[in-house]
Amino acid sequence: MIYDFDTPVNRRNTDSVKWDVKENELPMWVADMDFKVIPQITEAIKKRADEAIYGYPVLPEEWYNAYISWWKRRHNFTIHKDWLMFSTSVVAIVSSVVRKLTTPAENILLQTPVYNIFFNSIVNNGRNVLESPLRYENNIYSIDFERLEKDLSNPQTSMMILCNPQNPTGNIWSKEELQKIGELCKKYGVIVVSDEIHCDLTCPEKLYIPFASVSDTCRDISVNCIAPTKAFNIAGIMTAAAFVPNPVLRHKVWRALNTDEVAEPNIFATISAIEAFNNGDEWLDQLRKYVCENKKYVCERIAKEIPHIKAHQSEATYLLWIDCSALKGDKKDLSDRIREKTGLFVSAGHIYGKMGTDFLRMNLATSRKNVEDGVNRLVEAIKEME
Repeated sequence: MIYDFDTPVNRRNTDSVKWDVKENELPMWVADMDFKVIPQITEAIKKRADEAIYGYPVLPEEWYNAYISWWKRRHNFTIHKDWLMFSTSVVAIVSSVVRKLTTPAENILLQTPVYNIFFNSIVNNGRNVLESPLRYENNIYSIDFERLEKDLSNPQTSMMILCNPQNPTGNIWSKEELQKIGELCKKYGVIVVSDEIHCDLTCPEKLYIPFASVSDTCRDISVNCIAPTKAFNIAGIMTAAAFVPNPVLRHKVWRALNTDEVAEPNIFATISAIEAFNNGDEWLDQLRKYVCENKKYVCERIAKEIPHIKAHQSEATYLLWIDCSALKGDKKDLSDRIREKTGLFVSAGHIYGKMGTDFLRMNLATSRKNVEDGVNRLVEAIKEME
């Protein structure tokens, strides 16, 4: 079956966070996609809705099997049933384990620039954000292991939140990089919480490596956060999972999720995940190709028309990380100025940490028509500012 990603979907006036904007504005910020989900998800939801009774659901065996089968089939990694725990979202898992596995005023390490909501999960719970910046040279991001070890060795550092693949840079970390992270964290007694929500959104022919698959060390010190929500555009249904191989650590995570009351599914949560993982391969493969082509198009336009602006050549996510450091003046309000001038709404880089101040994040999971419109507006805004 050939899926249609080209036809724009009108999401205005649908109570969409992304599209709650003025009529002349084009939102390319928050990470949700403008594509309809696979038909099987919609059909399963309709069938459940037609039952007209919305009582408490259980976690069916099919839910466990769907996760296990998907990770084995797509990522060559075996997740055991007893490792898996349901949660309403990856952010809920992260916030819960921050509260359960660390104490107030301890440091939680982030490799910045990184997903902005991690900062909320840390600060809102009275812990300290410890930014351990990625190395950035010649438009390429890599891990500064010397700096990382220095930060991990701080006695106040008790947890590291790893973004694998990385948001917003789109880096896919290698087995060697992940293994070294695991060894350093083990050495200094630091728990790794690995957010792998973007793992299925790699460019064609590119594969991510689950952190827990790398070594016994990585397996034993990790809480791994996974979900179908980003890859299959069902974030509003609130469905995710944690898998924790270490039984002692797993019990603590299980207690955390249940204490915070984020361990029970809503009536559509399990069936949506089951359909996504059991029936979504072909749709996802076509989507990955489409998004990769969108990235290539935008990168080529930027290189040709505003070459002093650099689009980071990422291998994962549907997000484009754009280096605007060549522009004069303060970049902190750059996204606001672009929005005011052209109606293009992209994310400001500074919210992803100090290392993101000169950047913009642009969501390319939308129709090619919208992508063309978006890059036209971006080029127009940058040229006007100069």
